[in-house]
Amino acid sequence: MEVVVTGRHCEVSDRFREHVSEKLTRLEKHDHRIMRVQVEVELEKNPRQHDRSVKVELTAFSKGPVIRAEAAADDKMGALDLALDKMQSQMRRAADRRRVHKGRNAHVGVGEALAGLPEVGESGADDAVIERKVGPITVTGDGPLVVREKSHTAAPMTLDQALYEMELVGHDFYLFVDKESERPSVVYRRRGYDYGVISLDVD
Repeated sequence: MEVVVTGRHCEVSDRFREHVSEKLTRLEKHDHRIMRVQVEVELEKNPRQHDRSVKVELTAFSKGPVIRAEAAADDKMGALDLALDKMQSQMRRAADRRRVHKGRNAHVGVGEALAGLPEVGESGADDAVIERKVGPITVTGDGPLVVREKSHTAAPMTLDQALYEMELVGHDFYLFVDKESERPSVVYRRRGYDYGVISLDVD
């Protein structure tokens, strides 16, 4: 497994690089297909953030989906340990989702679990709309102003695959194109192993 360590606004010593490589060998017991882990260490210069002054972001590349985790602490070692714990937890949850349990502990199928969820209602059409200017942009309602925008290429996938990908990236939701319906959809975590899904009908 290749480990690449980079620093933003800070120097990364050879000793720290060796320490990172040793620590990250733990990941191989959760996923032996990992080929490379990219480690980014960023120093936050804001003095008000002294307890979270160092952020470590881990990105693991394997034959499967990309896995990401990040954490912040007051030093590099602490942030690395927190990020590593998060990534291991994400890998365990993803593995648990794919494992078939027997007897009383059998998992309910995703389709069956989602079948009983209530439909998502439409928002009231009579709500008053307030517009305000923020610089050159017109903001509808109370905001918030969009400050970050991302665009990703996506291949259609099944709901089970979307849930698996969501667990690996450690988010509470995952946007995907449903392979069966070909509709844009979002799956989201409710409680424990309960999930919800929202789909869009596109004319």
